[in-house]
Amino acid sequence: MIGITGFGGYLPRLRLSRQAVAQANAWYTPGFAGRKGTRSMTNWDEDSITMAVAAARDCLGPAEDRQHVRAVFLASDTLPFAERLNAGVVAGALTLAEDIEAIDMGGSQRAALSAVAQAVARVQSGSGDVLVLAADDRRTRAASQQELEYGDAAAALLIGQDKVLAEYLGSSTLSVDFVDHFRASGEEVDYHWEERWVRDEGIGKLMPCAIAAALAQAQVTAAQVDHFIFPSSFAKMDAQLAKTCGVRAEAVADALLDRVGDSGLPHGLLMLAHVLERAQPGQVIVVAQFGSGAQALVFRVTEAIGSFQPVRGVGQWLARGVEERSYTKFLAFKGQLQLERGMRGEQDKKTALSTAWRHREALMGLVAGRCEVTGSVHFPPSRLSYDQGKPLQDTQKPHKLADRQARILSWSAEYLSYHPAPPHHYGQIDFDGGGRILMDFTDLDVGEVDSGTVMEMVFRVKDVDERRGFTRYFWKATPVRAASTNA
Repeated sequence: MIGITGFGGYLPRLRLSRQAVAQANAWYTPGFAGRKGTRSMTNWDEDSITMAVAAARDCLGPAEDRQHVRAVFLASDTLPFAERLNAGVVAGALTLAEDIEAIDMGGSQRAALSAVAQAVARVQSGSGDVLVLAADDRRTRAASQQELEYGDAAAALLIGQDKVLAEYLGSSTLSVDFVDHFRASGEEVDYHWEERWVRDEGIGKLMPCAIAAALAQAQVTAAQVDHFIFPSSFAKMDAQLAKTCGVRAEAVADALLDRVGDSGLPHGLLMLAHVLERAQPGQVIVVAQFGSGAQALVFRVTEAIGSFQPVRGVGQWLARGVEERSYTKFLAFKGQLQLERGMRGEQDKKTALSTAWRHREALMGLVAGRCEVTGSVHFPPSRLSYDQGKPLQDTQKPHKLADRQARILSWSAEYLSYHPAPPHHYGQIDFDGGGRILMDFTDLDVGEVDSGTVMEMVFRVKDVDERRGFTRYFWKATPVRAASTNA
């Protein structure tokens, strides 16, 4: 049996109010008045890589139990680097073995489903478990329909043979150059074609063929489908497609458009991860996506589904969202609004690539050194243990900190220097089990932290060298918040 052995997702904490967007642009697009709900939006220090890391951690759990992952497929249409292995950055942040295979995939809204199909084929060859990640952080034009409809998100699936939660039954793919939208190289914004044409000639004719072929390969009838997943921002398109294919109306899954928006490439897997949180043994799931053709995958939930829970899951990420009503903050975080930085924001941020390589485990994986003699934890790790009065050499072993909670020892929130989201919060934090680091804080509100506040680690953008186009990543601390059951 081959299929899904783990799943997870990620949604940024910020949720942009559509009413706030409509109000800000009422002078130009009065027709947006009355738009309800929110769409997820990345913080200034998030991108497709950081969201993919967050989704992977939600799926995989503690860093000490990841040796079974033998490949990472990262699907995204908004990868930060055109020529740097983005999946390799993710693998480093997850402290995966260096001899794994890491691949970037994109170019189509259905690339995430293609990644799953390729992962199944790899597992069938006996090459070990494959981690499939999908993330998008798309740009839009101000006052556009897409600005209201899009959302930012990531999803993760682990494909393997041990303790399969949802068995892979079959799939089908149509690869045709039907252009519903496109984005040329060097451009940041999609160009969309007329909705009626896309609905009638594209989705309406291509998707039923792909879904019917996938069901036939899986030897499942449309009436047996319990969860039908088809992400689309077109109103009632999922229900219309389900009816055309013979799928029961009650099987159509919530597309999360009112709270998240359409996250693009990862949205099918995000919905799948959400469905798996409540799926029951024996249920049949169809996940389909449109883009440069059509693709559909069929799974059957197994008895093992009750034995797995993601670290948080899509339901928890949904519940932790906070509404953001500042439209200019959204534009600034998306790089569409240049704010005054002052002289303190003029420093050169050139990254020493040689130094980054030498300290890659500490920087990417937040790996410290623990002295085997004294038990002291040192970051960054080094050959010398510097306990007072006990100089020792070559006694440190790798000690991972990313999954450990910490507490604030001292902190600051200052407006003096430039920061993309003032005030700049940072401070000394002490990790459970040892280790102290001066770290930036993120995803918090003024007055939310104090000495003793419990923090957890998140992988984020440290800064961007705008002169050379290089993004530097590191870990930051964010408050541990109480879990919620609202999904």
